[in-house]
Amino acid sequence: MSEKQQVSGSYWLETAPGGRYPALTDDLTVDVAVIGAGIAGLSTAWELARAGRSVAVLEAGRIAASVTGHTTAKVTALHSMIYDKLRRTRGEEGARLYARSQSEAVEHAAAVVEELGIDCDWEPRTAYTYVCDPGRAEDVRAEARAAREAGLPATFVTETALPFPVAGAVEVTGQAQFHPRKYLLALAEDLVARGGRIHEDTTVVGLDEGEPCRVSTTSGVTVTARDVVVATHYPVFDRALLFTRLSPRRELVVAGPVPAGQDPHGMYITPDEGTRSVRTAPYDGDRRFLVVTGEHFTPGTGDTRARFDRLTAWATEHFPGLTVTHRWATQDNDPTDTVPLVGPLHPGARHTYVATGFAGWGMSGGVMAGRLLAAQITGEECAWSGLYDPRRLRPQVREAPSFLKTQAKVAGHFVGDRLRPSPPVESLPPGEGAVVRVDGQRLAVYRDEEGSLHAVSARCTHLGCLVAFNSAERAWECPCHGSRFATDGKVVQGPATDPLERRDI
Repeated sequence: MSEKQQVSGSYWLETAPGGRYPALTDDLTVDVAVIGAGIAGLSTAWELARAGRSVAVLEAGRIAASVTGHTTAKVTALHSMIYDKLRRTRGEEGARLYARSQSEAVEHAAAVVEELGIDCDWEPRTAYTYVCDPGRAEDVRAEARAAREAGLPATFVTETALPFPVAGAVEVTGQAQFHPRKYLLALAEDLVARGGRIHEDTTVVGLDEGEPCRVSTTSGVTVTARDVVVATHYPVFDRALLFTRLSPRRELVVAGPVPAGQDPHGMYITPDEGTRSVRTAPYDGDRRFLVVTGEHFTPGTGDTRARFDRLTAWATEHFPGLTVTHRWATQDNDPTDTVPLVGPLHPGARHTYVATGFAGWGMSGGVMAGRLLAAQITGEECAWSGLYDPRRLRPQVREAPSFLKTQAKVAGHFVGDRLRPSPPVESLPPGEGAVVRVDGQRLAVYRDEEGSLHAVSARCTHLGCLVAFNSAERAWECPCHGSRFATDGKVVQGPATDPLERRDI
Protein backbone atom coordinates (compact mmCIF):
# COMPACT_ATOMS: atom_id res chain seq x y z
CA MET A 1 0.00 0.00 0.00
CA SER A 2 1.71 3.17 -1.17
CA GLU A 3 2.15 6.11 1.16
CA LYS A 4 -0.83 7.99 -0.22
CA GLN A 5 -2.99 5.06 -1.31
CA GLN A 6 -6.27 4.79 0.57
CA VAL A 7 -8.79 2.00 1.01
CA SER A 8 -10.88 1.51 -2.12
CA GLY A 9 -14.17 0.44 -0.56
CA SER A 10 -16.19 -2.72 -0.04
CA TYR A 11 -16.68 -5.07 -2.98
CA TRP A 12 -20.14 -5.93 -1.63
CA LEU A 13 -21.27 -2.30 -1.74
CA GLU A 14 -19.73 -1.71 -5.15
CA THR A 15 -21.42 -4.71 -6.77
CA ALA A 16 -24.85 -4.19 -5.18
CA PRO A 17 -25.42 -0.44 -4.85
CA GLY A 18 -29.19 -0.75 -4.51
CA GLY A 19 -31.72 2.07 -4.31
CA ARG A 20 -32.42 4.51 -1.52
CA TYR A 21 -35.11 4.58 1.14
CA PRO A 22 -36.50 7.95 2.27
CA ALA A 23 -35.63 9.64 5.54
CA LEU A 24 -38.42 9.75 8.12
CA THR A 25 -40.09 13.15 7.96
CA ASP A 26 -43.35 12.63 9.90
CA ASP A 27 -44.29 11.11 13.24
CA LEU A 28 -45.09 7.42 12.99
CA THR A 29 -46.78 4.73 15.07
CA VAL A 30 -45.94 1.03 14.62
CA ASP A 31 -45.88 -2.17 16.63
CA VAL A 32 -42.09 -2.40 16.59
CA ALA A 33 -39.32 0.09 15.84
CA VAL A 34 -35.98 -1.43 14.88
CA ILE A 35 -32.96 0.86 15.18
CA GLY A 36 -30.19 -0.24 12.84
CA ALA A 37 -30.39 -1.89 9.41
CA GLY A 38 -27.56 -4.39 9.38
CA ILE A 39 -28.24 -8.11 9.20
CA ALA A 40 -29.46 -8.30 12.82
CA GLY A 41 -31.88 -5.38 12.45
CA LEU A 42 -33.24 -6.32 9.04
CA SER A 43 -33.56 -9.99 9.97
CA THR A 44 -35.50 -9.04 13.12
CA ALA A 45 -37.77 -6.66 11.20
CA TRP A 46 -38.44 -9.23 8.46
CA GLU A 47 -39.28 -11.98 10.94
CA LEU A 48 -41.69 -9.66 12.77
CA ALA A 49 -43.36 -8.47 9.57
CA ARG A 50 -43.85 -12.08 8.54
CA ALA A 51 -45.47 -12.67 11.95
CA GLY A 52 -47.96 -9.88 11.22
CA ARG A 53 -46.43 -7.00 13.16
CA SER A 54 -46.16 -3.50 11.73
CA VAL A 55 -42.47 -2.56 11.70
CA ALA A 56 -40.34 0.50 10.99
CA VAL A 57 -36.58 0.23 10.48
CA LEU A 58 -34.60 3.39 11.27
CA GLU A 59 -31.07 3.62 9.88
CA ALA A 60 -28.67 6.54 10.36
CA GLY A 61 -26.92 5.84 7.06
CA ARG A 62 -27.78 3.29 4.39
CA ILE A 63 -29.10 -0.19 4.98
CA ALA A 64 -26.60 -3.07 4.99
CA ALA A 65 -23.77 -0.62 4.42
CA SER A 66 -21.94 -0.39 7.75
CA VAL A 67 -20.54 -3.51 9.43
CA THR A 68 -22.67 -5.89 7.37
CA GLY A 69 -21.56 -4.21 4.16
CA HIS A 70 -17.92 -4.81 5.05
CA THR A 71 -18.09 -8.37 6.37
CA THR A 72 -16.32 -11.45 5.04
CA ALA A 73 -19.82 -12.97 4.70
CA LYS A 74 -19.31 -16.51 5.92
CA VAL A 75 -22.52 -18.15 7.10
CA THR A 76 -21.25 -20.78 9.47
CA ALA A 77 -21.57 -22.22 12.97
CA LEU A 78 -17.81 -22.82 13.19
CA HIS A 79 -16.60 -19.69 14.94
CA SER A 80 -12.85 -20.13 15.12
CA MET A 81 -11.91 -21.70 18.51
CA ILE A 82 -15.11 -21.23 20.52
CA TYR A 83 -16.55 -24.64 21.41
CA ASP A 84 -13.79 -25.90 23.69
CA LYS A 85 -14.05 -22.60 25.60
CA LEU A 86 -17.85 -22.77 25.74
CA ARG A 87 -17.69 -26.29 27.10
CA ARG A 88 -15.51 -25.03 29.95
CA THR A 89 -17.40 -21.79 30.66
CA ARG A 90 -21.02 -22.64 29.82
CA GLY A 91 -21.00 -26.41 30.20
CA GLU A 92 -21.87 -29.03 27.64
CA GLU A 93 -25.47 -27.87 27.39
CA GLY A 94 -24.41 -24.28 26.69
CA ALA A 95 -22.08 -25.43 23.92
CA ARG A 96 -24.86 -27.57 22.41
CA LEU A 97 -27.33 -24.67 22.48
CA TYR A 98 -24.79 -22.40 20.82
CA ALA A 99 -24.09 -24.93 18.07
CA ARG A 100 -27.77 -25.62 17.55
CA SER A 101 -28.78 -21.96 17.42
CA GLN A 102 -26.04 -21.07 14.95
CA SER A 103 -26.60 -24.16 12.79
CA GLU A 104 -30.32 -23.46 12.59
CA ALA A 105 -29.47 -19.89 11.57
CA VAL A 106 -27.42 -21.22 8.65
CA GLU A 107 -30.28 -23.50 7.63
CA HIS A 108 -32.81 -20.69 8.05
CA ALA A 109 -30.82 -18.31 5.85
CA ALA A 110 -30.65 -21.00 3.15
CA ALA A 111 -34.42 -21.46 3.41
CA VAL A 112 -35.01 -17.69 3.09
CA VAL A 113 -32.83 -17.59 -0.03
CA GLU A 114 -34.90 -20.41 -1.49
CA GLU A 115 -38.27 -18.98 -0.40
CA LEU A 116 -37.65 -15.50 -1.81
CA GLY A 117 -35.60 -16.65 -4.79
CA ILE A 118 -32.70 -14.40 -3.78
CA ASP A 119 -29.81 -14.23 -6.24
CA CYS A 120 -27.04 -13.65 -3.68
CA ASP A 121 -24.26 -16.01 -4.81
CA TRP A 122 -25.23 -18.52 -2.12
CA GLU A 123 -22.67 -21.32 -2.14
CA PRO A 124 -22.49 -24.33 0.20
CA ARG A 125 -18.97 -24.59 1.57
CA THR A 126 -16.96 -26.50 4.15
CA ALA A 127 -15.57 -24.34 6.96
CA TYR A 128 -12.12 -24.78 8.51
CA THR A 129 -10.32 -23.42 11.56
CA TYR A 130 -6.63 -24.18 11.09
CA VAL A 131 -3.20 -23.65 12.64
CA CYS A 132 0.23 -23.93 11.04
CA ASP A 133 2.20 -24.23 14.27
CA PRO A 134 2.57 -27.92 15.27
CA GLY A 135 2.60 -26.78 18.90
CA ARG A 136 -1.05 -25.74 18.55
CA ALA A 137 -2.30 -28.86 16.81
CA GLU A 138 -3.63 -30.32 20.05
CA ASP A 139 -5.66 -27.16 20.66
CA VAL A 140 -7.33 -27.65 17.30
CA ARG A 141 -7.88 -31.34 18.00
CA ALA A 142 -9.61 -30.40 21.27
CA GLU A 143 -11.74 -27.83 19.42
CA ALA A 144 -12.81 -30.44 16.86
CA ARG A 145 -13.78 -32.80 19.64
CA ALA A 146 -15.73 -30.08 21.49
CA ALA A 147 -17.51 -28.96 18.31
CA ARG A 148 -18.46 -32.55 17.49
CA GLU A 149 -19.79 -33.14 21.02
CA ALA A 150 -21.79 -29.89 20.68
CA GLY A 151 -23.53 -31.34 17.62
CA LEU A 152 -21.57 -30.05 14.63
CA PRO A 153 -20.33 -32.44 11.91
CA ALA A 154 -16.75 -31.63 12.93
CA THR A 155 -13.59 -33.62 12.31
CA PHE A 156 -9.88 -33.05 12.85
CA VAL A 157 -7.86 -33.05 9.61
CA THR A 158 -4.25 -32.36 8.70
CA GLU A 159 -4.76 -31.64 5.01
CA THR A 160 -6.77 -28.86 3.33
CA ALA A 161 -6.94 -27.26 -0.11
CA LEU A 162 -4.99 -24.22 1.11
CA PRO A 163 -1.79 -23.54 -0.88
CA PHE A 164 0.37 -24.21 2.19
CA PRO A 165 0.60 -26.99 4.79
CA VAL A 166 -1.29 -26.85 8.08
CA ALA A 167 -0.53 -28.59 11.35
CA GLY A 168 -4.19 -29.31 11.95
CA ALA A 169 -7.69 -28.03 11.25
CA VAL A 170 -11.27 -28.38 12.39
CA GLU A 171 -13.42 -29.26 9.37
CA VAL A 172 -17.19 -28.67 9.44
CA THR A 173 -19.28 -29.51 6.38
CA GLY A 174 -22.64 -28.05 5.41
CA GLN A 175 -21.82 -24.36 5.87
CA ALA A 176 -22.22 -21.55 3.32
CA GLN A 177 -21.06 -18.19 1.99
CA PHE A 178 -22.95 -15.46 0.12
CA HIS A 179 -23.10 -11.86 -1.06
CA PRO A 180 -24.43 -10.15 2.10
CA ARG A 181 -25.76 -6.99 0.51
CA LYS A 182 -27.63 -8.79 -2.27
CA TYR A 183 -29.25 -10.96 0.40
CA LEU A 184 -30.27 -8.04 2.60
CA LEU A 185 -31.48 -5.80 -0.23
CA ALA A 186 -33.84 -8.60 -1.22
CA LEU A 187 -34.91 -9.08 2.40
CA ALA A 188 -35.60 -5.34 2.69
CA GLU A 189 -37.66 -5.38 -0.51
CA ASP A 190 -39.78 -8.24 0.81
CA LEU A 191 -40.12 -6.48 4.17
CA VAL A 192 -41.60 -3.42 2.46
CA ALA A 193 -43.88 -5.66 0.38
CA ARG A 194 -45.21 -7.06 3.68
CA GLY A 195 -46.07 -3.56 4.89
CA GLY A 196 -42.84 -2.75 6.72
CA ARG A 197 -41.20 0.64 6.48
CA ILE A 198 -37.51 1.46 6.06
CA HIS A 199 -36.08 4.92 6.62
CA GLU A 200 -32.45 5.68 5.83
CA ASP A 201 -30.62 8.87 6.86
CA THR A 202 -32.64 8.81 10.09
CA THR A 203 -30.48 9.13 13.19
CA VAL A 204 -32.08 8.09 16.47
CA VAL A 205 -30.93 10.02 19.55
CA GLY A 206 -33.61 9.43 22.19
CA LEU A 207 -35.50 6.52 23.70
CA ASP A 208 -38.39 6.84 26.17
CA GLU A 209 -39.20 3.39 27.58
CA GLY A 210 -42.79 4.13 28.45
CA GLU A 211 -45.85 2.18 27.39
CA PRO A 212 -45.77 2.74 24.51
CA CYS A 213 -42.10 3.50 23.85
CA ARG A 214 -41.07 6.64 21.99
CA VAL A 215 -38.03 7.01 19.79
CA SER A 216 -36.82 10.48 18.82
CA THR A 217 -34.55 11.50 15.94
CA THR A 218 -32.22 14.37 15.15
CA SER A 219 -34.87 15.86 12.88
CA GLY A 220 -37.38 16.05 15.73
CA VAL A 221 -39.60 13.28 14.36
CA THR A 222 -40.95 10.71 16.84
CA VAL A 223 -41.73 7.03 16.36
CA THR A 224 -44.18 5.49 18.82
CA ALA A 225 -43.97 1.72 19.23
CA ARG A 226 -44.94 -0.99 21.67
CA ASP A 227 -41.49 -2.59 21.31
CA VAL A 228 -38.08 -1.23 20.32
CA VAL A 229 -35.04 -3.20 19.14
CA VAL A 230 -31.58 -1.61 19.35
CA ALA A 231 -29.50 -3.33 16.64
CA THR A 232 -26.87 -0.66 16.03
CA HIS A 233 -23.83 -2.95 16.31
CA TYR A 234 -22.61 -1.12 19.43
CA PRO A 235 -25.72 -0.08 21.40
CA VAL A 236 -26.46 3.63 21.01
CA PHE A 237 -28.59 3.26 24.15
CA ASP A 238 -26.69 1.40 26.85
CA ARG A 239 -28.70 1.45 30.06
CA ALA A 240 -27.16 -1.81 31.27
CA LEU A 241 -23.56 -0.54 30.76
CA LEU A 242 -22.94 -3.17 28.10
CA PHE A 243 -19.90 -1.17 26.97
CA THR A 244 -18.07 -2.62 29.98
CA ARG A 245 -18.61 -6.09 28.49
CA LEU A 246 -17.69 -5.28 24.88
CA SER A 247 -14.30 -4.77 23.30
CA PRO A 248 -14.17 -3.17 19.80
CA ARG A 249 -12.03 -4.93 17.21
CA ARG A 250 -11.15 -3.70 13.75
CA GLU A 251 -9.90 -5.92 10.91
CA LEU A 252 -8.61 -5.24 7.42
CA VAL A 253 -9.59 -6.82 4.11
CA VAL A 254 -7.68 -7.15 0.85
CA ALA A 255 -9.45 -8.71 -2.11
CA GLY A 256 -9.31 -9.27 -5.84
CA PRO A 257 -9.58 -11.87 -8.60
CA VAL A 258 -7.44 -15.01 -8.73
CA PRO A 259 -7.30 -17.75 -11.35
CA ALA A 260 -10.06 -20.29 -10.72
CA GLY A 261 -7.40 -22.94 -10.19
CA GLN A 262 -6.23 -21.13 -7.02
CA ASP A 263 -9.63 -21.38 -5.34
CA PRO A 264 -9.10 -23.29 -2.03
CA HIS A 265 -12.75 -24.47 -2.17
CA GLY A 266 -13.63 -23.68 1.42
CA MET A 267 -13.85 -21.01 4.10
CA TYR A 268 -10.75 -20.80 6.28
CA ILE A 269 -9.68 -18.96 9.41
CA THR A 270 -6.75 -19.13 11.81
CA PRO A 271 -6.36 -17.25 15.10
CA ASP A 272 -2.63 -17.02 14.38
CA GLU A 273 -0.81 -14.05 12.81
CA GLY A 274 -3.41 -11.58 14.08
CA THR A 275 -6.06 -13.67 12.29
CA ARG A 276 -6.08 -14.76 8.67
CA SER A 277 -9.41 -15.51 7.02
CA VAL A 278 -9.80 -16.73 3.44
CA ARG A 279 -12.78 -17.29 1.16
CA THR A 280 -13.66 -16.76 -2.49
CA ALA A 281 -16.77 -15.60 -4.35
CA PRO A 282 -18.01 -15.95 -7.94
CA TYR A 283 -16.32 -13.55 -10.35
CA ASP A 284 -16.17 -14.74 -13.95
CA GLY A 285 -15.69 -18.00 -15.80
CA ASP A 286 -11.91 -18.15 -15.38
CA ARG A 287 -11.50 -16.39 -12.04
CA ARG A 288 -12.77 -16.30 -8.48
CA PHE A 289 -12.83 -13.27 -6.20
CA LEU A 290 -10.52 -13.87 -3.23
CA VAL A 291 -11.29 -12.18 0.10
CA VAL A 292 -8.54 -12.19 2.75
CA THR A 293 -9.21 -10.69 6.19
CA GLY A 294 -6.89 -10.19 9.15
CA GLU A 295 -4.60 -7.94 11.18
CA HIS A 296 -7.18 -7.37 13.92
CA PHE A 297 -6.49 -4.41 16.19
CA THR A 298 -8.16 -1.93 18.52
CA PRO A 299 -9.53 1.11 16.61
CA GLY A 300 -7.31 4.16 16.91
CA THR A 301 -4.10 2.24 17.60
CA GLY A 302 -1.04 1.58 15.47
CA ASP A 303 -0.19 2.06 11.81
CA THR A 304 -3.09 0.92 9.63
CA ARG A 305 -1.08 1.34 6.42
CA ALA A 306 1.60 -1.03 7.71
CA ARG A 307 -1.11 -3.54 8.59
CA PHE A 308 -2.55 -3.33 5.08
CA ASP A 309 0.95 -3.92 3.72
CA ARG A 310 1.42 -7.03 5.86
CA LEU A 311 -1.95 -8.47 4.89
CA THR A 312 -1.36 -7.76 1.20
CA ALA A 313 2.09 -9.37 1.37
CA TRP A 314 0.62 -12.49 3.01
CA ALA A 315 -2.17 -12.75 0.44
CA THR A 316 0.06 -12.30 -2.60
CA GLU A 317 2.68 -14.68 -1.21
CA HIS A 318 0.20 -17.52 -0.77
CA PHE A 319 -1.95 -16.66 -3.80
CA PRO A 320 0.59 -15.37 -6.35
CA GLY A 321 -2.10 -14.98 -9.03
CA LEU A 322 -3.95 -12.40 -6.91
CA THR A 323 -4.58 -8.93 -8.33
CA VAL A 324 -5.58 -6.76 -5.37
CA THR A 325 -8.41 -4.49 -6.49
CA HIS A 326 -10.16 -3.75 -3.20
CA ARG A 327 -9.12 -2.84 0.32
CA TRP A 328 -11.48 -2.08 3.13
CA ALA A 329 -11.89 -2.52 6.88
CA THR A 330 -14.55 -3.92 9.15
CA GLN A 331 -15.30 -3.67 12.85
CA ASP A 332 -16.95 -5.83 15.46
CA ASN A 333 -17.31 -6.17 19.21
CA ASP A 334 -16.05 -9.06 21.30
CA PRO A 335 -18.10 -9.85 24.44
CA THR A 336 -16.01 -10.55 27.52
CA ASP A 337 -17.73 -13.91 28.08
CA THR A 338 -17.63 -15.04 24.42
CA VAL A 339 -21.41 -15.21 23.78
CA PRO A 340 -23.34 -12.42 21.98
CA LEU A 341 -25.81 -10.28 23.92
CA VAL A 342 -29.28 -10.70 22.43
CA GLY A 343 -32.48 -10.07 24.38
CA PRO A 344 -33.93 -7.50 26.81
CA LEU A 345 -31.93 -4.26 26.85
CA HIS A 346 -31.49 -4.20 30.64
CA PRO A 347 -32.85 -5.95 33.77
CA GLY A 348 -35.88 -3.66 34.01
CA ALA A 349 -36.72 -3.68 30.30
CA ARG A 350 -40.22 -4.76 29.33
CA HIS A 351 -40.41 -3.66 25.70
CA THR A 352 -36.83 -2.82 24.68
CA TYR A 353 -34.32 -5.28 23.25
CA VAL A 354 -30.71 -5.35 22.04
CA ALA A 355 -28.51 -7.38 19.71
CA THR A 356 -24.74 -6.92 19.91
CA GLY A 357 -21.38 -8.59 20.52
CA PHE A 358 -21.22 -10.98 17.55
CA ALA A 359 -17.40 -11.15 17.68
CA GLY A 360 -16.95 -11.23 13.92
CA TRP A 361 -19.65 -13.85 13.27
CA GLY A 362 -22.56 -11.57 12.54
CA MET A 363 -23.93 -13.44 9.54
CA SER A 364 -25.16 -16.51 11.40
CA GLY A 365 -25.41 -14.43 14.58
CA GLY A 366 -27.59 -11.78 12.95
CA VAL A 367 -29.99 -14.35 11.51
CA MET A 368 -30.10 -16.08 14.91
CA ALA A 369 -30.78 -12.74 16.63
CA GLY A 370 -33.64 -11.96 14.26
CA ARG A 371 -35.36 -15.24 15.05
CA LEU A 372 -34.69 -14.96 18.79
CA LEU A 373 -35.93 -11.37 19.17
CA ALA A 374 -38.99 -12.01 17.00
CA ALA A 375 -39.86 -14.97 19.22
CA GLN A 376 -39.48 -12.92 22.39
CA ILE A 377 -41.57 -10.03 21.06
CA THR A 378 -44.36 -12.32 19.81
CA GLY A 379 -44.39 -14.37 23.00
CA GLU A 380 -42.96 -17.60 21.62
CA GLU A 381 -40.51 -19.90 23.38
CA CYS A 382 -36.89 -20.09 22.29
CA ALA A 383 -34.59 -22.73 23.73
CA TRP A 384 -31.50 -20.52 23.71
CA SER A 385 -32.95 -17.29 25.11
CA GLY A 386 -31.09 -17.80 28.38
CA LEU A 387 -27.76 -18.44 26.66
CA TYR A 388 -27.79 -15.06 24.89
CA ASP A 389 -29.71 -13.03 27.50
CA PRO A 390 -27.86 -9.73 28.15
CA ARG A 391 -29.14 -9.85 31.75
CA ARG A 392 -27.43 -13.18 32.40
CA LEU A 393 -25.47 -13.53 35.58
CA ARG A 394 -21.93 -13.56 34.37
CA PRO A 395 -19.69 -16.41 35.48
CA GLN A 396 -17.59 -13.95 37.46
CA VAL A 397 -14.45 -16.01 38.00
CA ARG A 398 -14.27 -17.13 34.37
CA GLU A 399 -15.15 -13.77 32.85
CA ALA A 400 -13.11 -11.65 35.28
CA PRO A 401 -9.74 -11.83 33.46
CA SER A 402 -11.26 -10.76 30.13
CA PHE A 403 -13.49 -8.16 31.79
CA LEU A 404 -10.59 -6.65 33.75
CA LYS A 405 -8.33 -6.68 30.71
CA THR A 406 -10.95 -4.80 28.69
CA GLN A 407 -11.47 -2.18 31.39
CA ALA A 408 -7.73 -1.80 31.97
CA LYS A 409 -7.27 -1.13 28.26
CA VAL A 410 -10.01 1.52 28.32
CA ALA A 411 -8.54 3.16 31.45
CA GLY A 412 -5.10 3.12 29.85
CA HIS A 413 -6.37 5.02 26.83
CA PHE A 414 -8.49 7.42 28.89
CA VAL A 415 -5.50 8.44 31.01
CA GLY A 416 -2.45 7.55 28.94
CA ASP A 417 -3.57 9.22 25.71
CA ARG A 418 -3.85 12.52 27.56
CA LEU A 419 -0.23 12.27 28.69
CA ARG A 420 1.16 11.51 25.24
CA PRO A 421 3.20 14.36 23.71
CA SER A 422 1.63 15.98 20.68
CA PRO A 423 3.35 16.95 17.43
CA PRO A 424 3.41 20.57 16.28
CA VAL A 425 0.62 21.47 13.87
CA GLU A 426 3.17 22.71 11.35
CA SER A 427 4.59 19.18 11.00
CA LEU A 428 1.37 17.67 9.63
CA PRO A 429 1.76 16.73 5.94
CA PRO A 430 -1.23 16.85 3.56
CA GLY A 431 -3.66 13.96 4.05
CA GLU A 432 -2.61 13.36 7.65
CA GLY A 433 -4.09 14.11 11.05
CA ALA A 434 -3.01 14.12 14.68
CA VAL A 435 -4.21 15.08 18.13
CA VAL A 436 -2.38 18.25 19.14
CA ARG A 437 -2.46 20.63 22.07
CA VAL A 438 -3.50 24.19 21.20
CA ASP A 439 -3.98 26.79 23.97
CA GLY A 440 -4.37 24.01 26.51
CA GLN A 441 -6.96 22.10 24.49
CA ARG A 442 -6.59 18.73 22.81
CA LEU A 443 -7.68 19.17 19.19
CA ALA A 444 -7.99 16.60 16.42
CA VAL A 445 -6.41 18.38 13.46
CA TYR A 446 -6.44 17.19 9.85
CA ARG A 447 -4.58 18.78 6.96
CA ASP A 448 -6.32 18.19 3.62
CA GLU A 449 -4.55 17.63 0.30
CA GLU A 450 -4.70 21.36 -0.47
CA GLY A 451 -2.92 22.15 2.79
CA SER A 452 -5.87 23.59 4.72
CA LEU A 453 -6.29 22.64 8.38
CA HIS A 454 -9.52 21.29 9.87
CA ALA A 455 -9.87 21.04 13.64
CA VAL A 456 -12.44 19.35 15.86
CA SER A 457 -12.53 18.45 19.54
CA ALA A 458 -10.41 15.36 20.26
CA ARG A 459 -12.84 14.14 22.95
CA CYS A 460 -15.10 11.33 21.75
CA THR A 461 -18.71 12.36 22.33
CA HIS A 462 -19.55 8.90 23.70
CA LEU A 463 -17.61 8.84 26.99
CA GLY A 464 -14.77 11.31 26.50
CA CYS A 465 -11.76 9.25 25.45
CA LEU A 466 -9.35 10.92 23.03
CA VAL A 467 -9.63 9.90 19.39
CA ALA A 468 -6.69 8.97 17.15
CA PHE A 469 -6.19 9.32 13.39
CA ASN A 470 -6.41 6.37 11.01
CA SER A 471 -4.32 7.55 8.05
CA ALA A 472 -5.34 4.72 5.71
CA GLU A 473 -9.06 5.37 6.11
CA ARG A 474 -8.76 9.08 6.97
CA ALA A 475 -10.97 8.86 10.02
CA TRP A 476 -10.83 9.70 13.70
CA GLU A 477 -11.26 6.60 15.86
CA CYS A 478 -11.94 6.12 19.57
CA PRO A 479 -9.80 3.32 21.03
CA CYS A 480 -12.09 2.90 24.06
CA HIS A 481 -15.40 1.88 22.50
CA GLY A 482 -14.86 2.08 18.75
CA SER A 483 -16.72 5.24 17.70
CA ARG A 484 -15.47 6.60 14.38
CA PHE A 485 -15.72 10.08 12.90
CA ALA A 486 -14.98 11.71 9.54
CA THR A 487 -12.26 14.36 9.32
CA ASP A 488 -14.93 17.04 9.77
CA GLY A 489 -16.19 15.36 12.96
CA LYS A 490 -19.31 13.73 11.52
CA VAL A 491 -20.20 10.37 13.12
CA VAL A 492 -19.25 7.46 10.86
CA GLN A 493 -19.85 4.67 13.36
CA GLY A 494 -21.29 4.55 16.89
CA PRO A 495 -21.84 4.19 19.75
CA ALA A 496 -21.38 7.98 19.60
CA THR A 497 -24.38 9.80 18.17
CA ASP A 498 -23.08 13.38 18.35
CA PRO A 499 -20.31 14.71 16.06
CA LEU A 500 -16.98 15.98 17.30
CA GLU A 501 -17.37 19.72 17.86
CA ARG A 502 -15.59 21.95 15.37
CA ARG A 503 -12.81 24.18 16.64
CA ASP A 504 -11.01 27.18 15.17
CA ILE A 505 -7.28 26.88 14.63
